[in-house]
Amino acid sequence: MAPYLLKRFVSMLVTLWLIVTITFFLMHTIPGSPFDRDGKEANPAVVQNMMAFYHLDKPVYVQYALYLKSLLTLELGPSISHYPESVNAMIERGFPVSFQLGIVTLLLAIVSGIALGTAAALRQNGLIDYIAMVLAVIGIAVPNFVVAPLLIKYIAVEWELLPVATWGTWKHVVLPAVALSTGPIAIIARLTRANMVEVLTQDYIETARAKGLSPVTIVFKHALRNAVLPVVTLVGALLANVLTGSFVIEKIFAIPGMGKYFVDGINNRDYAVIMGTTVFYSALLIFMMFLVDIAYSLIDPRIKLHGKER
Repeated sequence: MAPYLLKRFVSMLVTLWLIVTITFFLMHTIPGSPFDRDGKEANPAVVQNMMAFYHLDKPVYVQYALYLKSLLTLELGPSISHYPESVNAMIERGFPVSFQLGIVTLLLAIVSGIALGTAAALRQNGLIDYIAMVLAVIGIAVPNFVVAPLLIKYIAVEWELLPVATWGTWKHVVLPAVALSTGPIAIIARLTRANMVEVLTQDYIETARAKGLSPVTIVFKHALRNAVLPVVTLVGALLANVLTGSFVIEKIFAIPGMGKYFVDGINNRDYAVIMGTTVFYSALLIFMMFLVDIAYSLIDPRIKLHGKER
């Protein structure tokens, strides 16, 4: 286990370094200046001083070296568009909100998707199966930024069932979580159904039936445990989808999370905010993918983690 953990730790650092490097140089290829406001350049003397303050007057490779040095101290630098606030402070304030929304969305997607896929597999080629798969196709085809305005229009405005905009109570979480989870629910449902259909035809399931075990025991103790293994693999990718998708949803629902800062950072060419949010989320997602590997071995004891192979 120790060699595997060491190897993964090194690979995680290399992956994060590649993300930082690629993002940094691509970001500096964006035309325009972060000091443009409404298409108008500020006073040249002011711009020169600001460029010097943020080290933007130095060559790109020097800026890159300075940024890597600041990352070693976990300092993401001051924001250009929200000065004197630092990117660290913005993350400390906005990430708990985005994390809460992401966790609720992920739990809703996993529970609903597995339940829908299991029901469809147990009623294969029946009415429930057809309805579930039609809903899954709709969930995949319709993007969440289309679902969100529809939820706002009908659920919040016309029917006044739930509040919209701002953040505070559990009621404010429902609509954005539903809008974010439609795609992941559909993906998990289709994957669960496909795996459950295959697992239910295995010999050990037939043996369990021959022993007289109840259908509930067969499904939840034997079949579902093996059927959800591919879903566990998908959780890391779904987390990336949920967190990055939440940027748009947070903007639509006026949620004070990381999405607001990221979108504003791109619009304002705020290099520090763009890099800070990218590095932070990349590190989080890399770590979550590592936890997925660990969860694999916990769910299925037959899977062992080693230094050279799994």
